[in-house]
Amino acid sequence: MNKNDLVELEIEGMTHNGYGVGKLNGFAIFVPNTAIGDKILAKILKVHKTYAYGKIDNIICPSKSRIENDCEVYLKCGGCVYRHISYEQELEIKRDLVKNAFSKIAGLTLNVLPVIACQNINEYRNKAQFPVGISNDNQVMIGFYSQASHNIIDIEQCKIQDTAFSKIIKIIREWIKQNNISIYKEQTNKGLLRHIYLRTGKKTGDIMVCLVINGDEINKKTRLIQALTENIPQIKSIILNINKKPSNVILGQKCITIWGKNYIEDILQDLHFNISVLSFYQVNPEQTEKLYEKAMELCDFKSNETVLDLYCGIGTISLFLATKAKQVFGVEIVKEAVEDAKSNAKLNNIENVEFFEGDALKAANMLAEQGIKPDIIVIDPPRKGCESSLIDTIVQMKPKKIVYISCDPATLARDVKLLFEKGYSTNEVQPVDMFPRTAHCECVILMSM
Repeated sequence: MNKNDLVELEIEGMTHNGYGVGKLNGFAIFVPNTAIGDKILAKILKVHKTYAYGKIDNIICPSKSRIENDCEVYLKCGGCVYRHISYEQELEIKRDLVKNAFSKIAGLTLNVLPVIACQNINEYRNKAQFPVGISNDNQVMIGFYSQASHNIIDIEQCKIQDTAFSKIIKIIREWIKQNNISIYKEQTNKGLLRHIYLRTGKKTGDIMVCLVINGDEINKKTRLIQALTENIPQIKSIILNINKKPSNVILGQKCITIWGKNYIEDILQDLHFNISVLSFYQVNPEQTEKLYEKAMELCDFKSNETVLDLYCGIGTISLFLATKAKQVFGVEIVKEAVEDAKSNAKLNNIENVEFFEGDALKAANMLAEQGIKPDIIVIDPPRKGCESSLIDTIVQMKPKKIVYISCDPATLARDVKLLFEKGYSTNEVQPVDMFPRTAHCECVILMSM
């Protein structure tokens, strides 16, 4: 097989990043924008020793699951990968990916339950981070990075983002042009405006606008504030985030509120939350409620249980847990999130919860030294999962149950394998579709002694 060859393929499966997989004499060929069941003519783009990449040259017979794509920048930006297939097939693909992760990485055959579907597969996100740049013909570019690069794909509207975000981007784009606001360039670390960071409370309607800048101030900010607040009354907060570091990290640590409050509000079930710029908050509130309900079910509270919630963020799941547990300890490394968590406990009149600022491992060790022995430990780490040393500490604390929430089935499977080796076991895993139309899938799993 060589580059530019044309080969007939039937797509048999999907990879974790949404590429269809077809085989020619046992040789795997990965092709984007395909659906399971497609019969295609593929043009080979790149050949490796045991696999190749291709693109669709012609669809000979489309899959029954193939649908019409409804987004102009689909497959150009690095977001959605399943806009060309039915949502039903997307859920089956994600379920199979979870099964494969546990089989290949953990060596376990678990009962992977059907994925908990999302009722609204568009406009579900409550947060967006838009990089800002300049095109070769000196036009302002605001959008998303293309896959595996920092090339900005300019957009007017994103199908999975809140509709108000496109209005905000339009206003900011005009403000940039009319006031000659300089745009940051990664290559030189020069220029002012780096990113536009937006958040909204889905149930309250509150909107936060944050400009990430390579400086300490912006010109003509009164004009911007006026344009935003007069046209979009849901805006409650306008903030500058200072990031002067020549890195790919989007947010800096310093925030300056230039209008309104330094947080917005949202509601999950009956609990109210204040959310600041640097705080973690799940991006799909509708599915977050389902995820937390499942986590609560797995905890199966009886009486007098003490819970340790690692990576607690602004206290969302800690406060859910506190409605059933005797005592909850929440741990989070981001100072602003811990402050939000404490204020959220007061906001909801919940007193049987304490929050600690610090690294999960150090905090777990500190609590262990104080003789605090949780009956249940809840973990919701970043995509990279847990460090093996943290898993060691968790095991040493000997909780009866570990409820592990993960946004990456691969790192979840890796960590579950370690917990299996240390005496904990499980029979099933529950996927939750927090990120419809993208390749990502959330999971929650119960492990017990």
